[in-house]
Amino acid sequence: MLRVAVPNKGALSEKASSMLREAGYRQNRDRRELVLHDPENDVEFFFLRPRDIAVYVGQGILDLGITGRDLFKDAEVRAEEVMPLGFGRSSFRFAAPEGRFSSADELEGARIATSYEHILRRHLDEQGISASIVRLDGAVESSIKLGVADAIADVVETGNTLRAAGMCVFGESILDSEAIVIARPETADSEQVGVMLRRLQGVLVAQQYVMLDYDVHNDSLEAATKLTPGLESPTVSPLQDRNWSAVRSMVLRKDTNQIMDALYAAGARAILVTPIHACRI
Repeated sequence: MLRVAVPNKGALSEKASSMLREAGYRQNRDRRELVLHDPENDVEFFFLRPRDIAVYVGQGILDLGITGRDLFKDAEVRAEEVMPLGFGRSSFRFAAPEGRFSSADELEGARIATSYEHILRRHLDEQGISASIVRLDGAVESSIKLGVADAIADVVETGNTLRAAGMCVFGESILDSEAIVIARPETADSEQVGVMLRRLQGVLVAQQYVMLDYDVHNDSLEAATKLTPGLESPTVSPLQDRNWSAVRSMVLRKDTNQIMDALYAAGARAILVTPIHACRI
């Protein structure tokens, strides 16, 4: 049986569970439910604190886990990232009151508050910066006002919290993060893990693409299919009127309207867009 960890709260929780449902797995409906057995897929899900997931996977207690790349890197465990999931994007950045610092080089000798001690320590060592790390569990923005730090290193999504505290980011991003799937090295290539990863990949593709159908005169077929090359090539079928063809192709969701406009200008008609709910690529 595959044992999988899922975030039980925080920014990753709802989207992780939603994605697993789309992939055909059972998920809990009650947040107080900490363990869920999915007998049809022979999977057991454990709903855990996002920061703890890497530890359970790294120690071999669980096979797979969904967590943030920042939490995974900070845990320093024996596990590996096997798939990015495309949501929960953020960056790990330095921040301080506006005008206090302009680059990371100016942090020499400074006190830096963070909840991600290991990531910060590795980065400072790589950059040759000698600074003191103040380890806090959260709300690091308050550390400067309270006099325990000169700057902070924290996960930034929109930056609204920092701006509200009168701070701004500086220097390059320390780490770019998003939701990821992690696995134990000895189980990363197992068949059950492969099935789950293929299903999740299918959900990702379905979220990014739509199916586009249209009719086009054969004189314009080449020009139209150049606009919709698909993954390998488009499907082209003759219509009852042999001068026309029906074309079906996957296109990126974000480009849909521009492609439809270009197809219409190229002579295509009856242009239809259909969502993709699941796929295997």
